[in-house]
Amino acid sequence: MRQLAALMLVFAFLAAGCGGSSNKSSAGSSTAAASCDKGDLNLVNSGELTVGTDNPAYPPWFGGKEKAPWKVSDPRSGEGFESAVAYAVAGKLGFAKNEVRWVVVPFNTAFAPGKKKFDLDINQISYTPARAKAVAFSVSYYDVNQAVVGLNGRPIADAKSVADLKPYKLGAQLGTTSYDYIVHNIKPSKKPSVFDTNDAAVQSLKNKQIDGLVVDLPTAFYVTAAQVENSKIVGQFPSAGTPEHFGMVFAKGNSLVQCVDDALAKLKSDGTLASLRQKWLAKAAGAPVLK
Repeated sequence: MRQLAALMLVFAFLAAGCGGSSNKSSAGSSTAAASCDKGDLNLVNSGELTVGTDNPAYPPWFGGKEKAPWKVSDPRSGEGFESAVAYAVAGKLGFAKNEVRWVVVPFNTAFAPGKKKFDLDINQISYTPARAKAVAFSVSYYDVNQAVVGLNGRPIADAKSVADLKPYKLGAQLGTTSYDYIVHNIKPSKKPSVFDTNDAAVQSLKNKQIDGLVVDLPTAFYVTAAQVENSKIVGQFPSAGTPEHFGMVFAKGNSLVQCVDDALAKLKSDGTLASLRQKWLAKAAGAPVLK
């Protein structure tokens, strides 16, 4: 009887093991359902990729003629670096251009906690550990340096080093890594000015309320070329600590992140990202580095 009982225990154990295998297989099916096949993607709106960015949409990140509701440029054009990258990623995920929908998302809203109305947001948003507590980030699609813009003929225009900038009144948009760079790396003697939008910061430079505007380098080229007459890029800053990079932003926990990371890896390996950088951001290599 003891042998029979022992055999029954063995069979019970094996049956439980089979049941466990069945559960594991079921979990595997769940993982498969979250694959990178187009039909399995975790999307806000079924059948289309919803991409967020701020409005106005400025070159060189976006291009095309202004068309409502978009100001300055139209992200739907596919022109400009970030628009082109978004459509390239969408293509790798299986979406045609007409299956990509753009929505307006203010800069600071994109990485704030809470539910998102976009699948991904692309808007020159630098990865930081603090932001990553509220949202998820893709791998880098662009490694970026900060730069400072000043007016020709003003003393700041002759600055040759980061130390040379310390006496001046600097400004940047609220919540940006540009502002963080001023505070943590330049450490000017005058309290920096902060603005709700980059438009307001640009206007302050025009009005000579600040001596220098700190922005990412490609934006600095746009500011000097199209927004502020008689301005110049005083210089770009060397990287400090971990190199800064832009990442696409997602709702926390969205499985779409890994699929976009895979798409960006393919675009990097086949040379597409480098080609798009050369096409839309080539000028960004020309500014002097402030030591």
